[in-house]
Amino acid sequence: MNSAISERVELAKLCSSRDWSKAIRVLDSLLTQSCAIQDICNRAFCYSQLELHKHVIKDCDKALELDPTLLQAYILKGCAFSALGRKEDAIAVWEHGYDHALRQSADLKQLLELEELLTVAKPGKQDRSITSDNHVAEPKLSTPVSESRPYANGKSNETLKHQNNYNTSRLFEEHMDVSKFHNKSPDNFNTHNRTSEDERNMSSISLSEFASDPNGKTYKSLNELSDGSKLGTESAYASENSSTTGDNCDIGFSDQTSANEMNRTHINFDKPSDDSDACTDLIEKSEQCSKSSVISSNSSDITGSHSQSNNISDIHSELSDETKRSKKFCVAKISKTKSISVDFRLSRGIAQVNEGNYAYAISIFDQILKEDPTYPEALIGRGTAYAFQRELEAAIADFTKAIQSKPSAGEAWKRRGQARAALGESVEAIQDLTKALEFDPNSADILHERGIVNFKFKDFNAAVEDLSSCVKLDKNNKSAYTYLGLALSSIGEYKRAEEAHLKSIKLDQSFLEAWAHLTQFYQDLANSEKALECLEQVIQIDGRYFKAYHLRGLLLHGMGEHRTAIKDLSIGLSIENSNIECLYLRASCYHAIGEYAEAIKDYDAALDVELDSMEKFVLQCLAFYQKEIALYTASKVNSEFCWFDIDGDIDPLFKEYWCKRLHPKNVCEKVYRQPPLRDSLKKGRLRKQDFAVTKHKTALLLAADSIGKKIQYDCPGFLPNRRQHRMAGLAAIEIAQKVSKAWRSLQADWKHSNRSSKNGKRVRRKERISMASQNRGGAGCSTSNSSETSATYGITEDRSSSRLMMSWQDVFSLAVKWRQISEPCDPVVWVNKLSEEFNSGFGSHTPMVLGQAKVVRYFPNHERTFDIAKTIMKDKLFVHNKADEIIDLSKEGKSEKIVHAKSCDDLYELVGEDFWLATWCNSTACEGKQLEGTRITLVKMGERGYDFAIRTPCTPARWEEFDAEMAMAWEAICNAYCGETYGSTDFNVLENVREAILRMTYYWYNFMPLSRGTAVVGFIVLLGLFLAANMEFTGNIPKGVQVDWEAILNFDPNSFVDSVKNWLYPSVKLTTSWKDFPDVASTLATTGSVVAALSPYDD
Repeated sequence: MNSAISERVELAKLCSSRDWSKAIRVLDSLLTQSCAIQDICNRAFCYSQLELHKHVIKDCDKALELDPTLLQAYILKGCAFSALGRKEDAIAVWEHGYDHALRQSADLKQLLELEELLTVAKPGKQDRSITSDNHVAEPKLSTPVSESRPYANGKSNETLKHQNNYNTSRLFEEHMDVSKFHNKSPDNFNTHNRTSEDERNMSSISLSEFASDPNGKTYKSLNELSDGSKLGTESAYASENSSTTGDNCDIGFSDQTSANEMNRTHINFDKPSDDSDACTDLIEKSEQCSKSSVISSNSSDITGSHSQSNNISDIHSELSDETKRSKKFCVAKISKTKSISVDFRLSRGIAQVNEGNYAYAISIFDQILKEDPTYPEALIGRGTAYAFQRELEAAIADFTKAIQSKPSAGEAWKRRGQARAALGESVEAIQDLTKALEFDPNSADILHERGIVNFKFKDFNAAVEDLSSCVKLDKNNKSAYTYLGLALSSIGEYKRAEEAHLKSIKLDQSFLEAWAHLTQFYQDLANSEKALECLEQVIQIDGRYFKAYHLRGLLLHGMGEHRTAIKDLSIGLSIENSNIECLYLRASCYHAIGEYAEAIKDYDAALDVELDSMEKFVLQCLAFYQKEIALYTASKVNSEFCWFDIDGDIDPLFKEYWCKRLHPKNVCEKVYRQPPLRDSLKKGRLRKQDFAVTKHKTALLLAADSIGKKIQYDCPGFLPNRRQHRMAGLAAIEIAQKVSKAWRSLQADWKHSNRSSKNGKRVRRKERISMASQNRGGAGCSTSNSSETSATYGITEDRSSSRLMMSWQDVFSLAVKWRQISEPCDPVVWVNKLSEEFNSGFGSHTPMVLGQAKVVRYFPNHERTFDIAKTIMKDKLFVHNKADEIIDLSKEGKSEKIVHAKSCDDLYELVGEDFWLATWCNSTACEGKQLEGTRITLVKMGERGYDFAIRTPCTPARWEEFDAEMAMAWEAICNAYCGETYGSTDFNVLENVREAILRMTYYWYNFMPLSRGTAVVGFIVLLGLFLAANMEFTGNIPKGVQVDWEAILNFDPNSFVDSVKNWLYPSVKLTTSWKDFPDVASTLATTGSVVAALSPYDD
């Protein structure tokens, strides 16, 4: 009892001297002894003096739960809302309290106070705006501070009058707009979700730009920062629209596994990705803080912001011009004795952090800590300043000391969690944030914070749980909604993801980050129309928003509109001239359209960008290889297209390093570099005649566009690409023309054999189908000027018999060459033409699930693949581990467990370690033999799920088996068509030809002999061979069907034929009109003319 009295005496003294921080500590102590409603209101009042408005609201809510008629709580809560700029909420609270007062006996003084507040707040009363700079309505202390003693100075009116002068150490801003950071006055410091005094003197910090590589080196995040808030500031002008969630650190590292990365045909750096890898909210810095650069990546996680290079801190932020406010900065009032209080110094320190004067801020905190080394508020403040200076270890040390000094300091736990996240310590970061939630389990802010940390570290299920809980508590948290959309999209909940993104935008139509996320969402699903609409909206909101131009450039590049993409990327580079993603992408666009001088200039610029992340380093490696390919292509521009031969001319070591994106040091030492542009192509670009329009060329391109569109998959993630469509059409027509010539020769030979055979039977000659290599290089191409020779690339002449012979590899090489020239940034090469590494096997990897993420392109095949894996396990009763050792599954009832397995978890628990199993293909060449198809692999990824994928190794032994199978399949096609069936236009007569073509396509897809591009090359050859046999596929591949997966997941070629012909055959039209098409090889004779045909000026 005596202790409580002495504490109340102390409380009165502290209030009299306006030492609100210590007064709150005393009230904390009193409330642990007995929960008196008046003490809760008193603490809310003290919080209001420090302008910690969210704590005011929280305490008032507690008081009103205990006594819904408590007018003082309504007054304080309404004033807090008013100070946050939430005028409507303030009025609603005051009206609620006023209604209570009218219905019962109430303190008339408080009733009049409510009435006065409502009068001021109502529209039309401009003389005393609630959100005015200097006249924010504040509560009068109309009740005693303690039960035993009246308010210390007894001057409530004077208190109201001078209240704004007592703005001491307001540490955390309220939620703010992530994409437009309001430049609020530095005189206010507010805090979120704190329950103890050390949480009152800390401000929000953005550390999303800090990242760590696997070796622990700290890098700046490649992805744009996520939403955030300014350290310790908040303006009464802040509107509901501009206030989003987060006072918190935006911390994380840039891990670029975006949706595009997970699609095997995309570069890993386009998203952002995956595209962003920071944890929480951005910090809104003061007006003096410059905007910082924002770097996108791939795919998957776009968190854009305005950008220009920042200073040393390199903290990313955005300032919204229309919301910049100027307010006088007054954090505390000097006491009557003229001595500067600790609160005042603390406030000055935080103000300096706001101004970006981190070293000066640290010196202020150092002075405080000399007097009291365990003062938690100062430790948290100094830790924040260290964090802004990227001294994360020092920041963590200070946060740790604050925790040791005050274990209940929830804010210190949160800040340390953020800093740990910035260092890549995901487990420890989540632990700290979880601890912070223990002190405030219903904190929307901390849930938001932890949700984004979970998202950045790819624990998408936990992110969905946290962010869903967050938006239940805070329905206006636009940042939480857009990150919820990202997390839902990652786990395949696309409908809910879209709803979440749209909800975020509905809360704030100008929320650029949400628009960017929604754009990426639509792009990942291959909905280019909606993605472009979103980008139009973004540019209308802010025409200098870098991310919009980068995203649109990326989208247009994916649609094959390279020239238009260059325009957007150029605008983006005028905003951020050293953005490596933009430089690399624009270089690749210039490269593709034959502007080699410009391409090399951009590749060089990308190589000169200062490195600050592993992701950028990988891009620089790619820029090195792409520059060499550009120089090689430039040297072939004026030569016949047959001389363009990457597989024959480029060193195997170079190609392997290019495919694997390895450091080029070894290549530079062992491989000859390409000649400079001035030696091979002085003008550095295509000639005008390459673009010349002729009647034949126009007719050919129209036909090619029509045929090429048939390659398009109608599945999520596959963007229609007009450049690839034209490439496919031209390749298919060229294949038809050249195969037709080969078949004509074979048919003539067949007739001759029949006539010379006494018994009328065809004489089979083993040499009829040549097995020539597909990679002859320049020396293998004819140097003759005759049109006949140049038109028969891939066909060799047997002079002894005057017959033309063509191998299966020659046929497919035609399509491979077109695929290589159409998108030069894709390393499409024959695997057996790589370096000696081929001997140990070069394998493709196509994931359906990565961790918890469902890969948008391939997850639709997950269930079927999973069932096939179970079937094989049940049948074989063994699998292989990483070391290729056999794991026996025949014991301990495992066979029954296989049958009942429902998930990757079940299979992994059954086997007990990472494993793979192989599908098979029934051989046609050797009856009864089974070839190894693809490998289904299950690899555990930490604690966050599995890599469930198909991998196809290409070892020499496997190559030899499939080479024989392909040779037999090709010979079967030739035999089926070049006999009596030759030239037929009868659908039924051609049945064997169609099935033979499908069987070879089946083996091709299971073979996977290319580093990438196997799927499209396979279908192009199918279209070309059908044309050569007078059959044209006029339909479309059905929605949801991926032809290569149909082959991979069937054990027998006949099963594949049956599954495909159901939709293919009804759309096959018998025609010979293709024979009227201009000859591809002579119409587009040079490499330059081919590039020009793929790069029209009307794209």
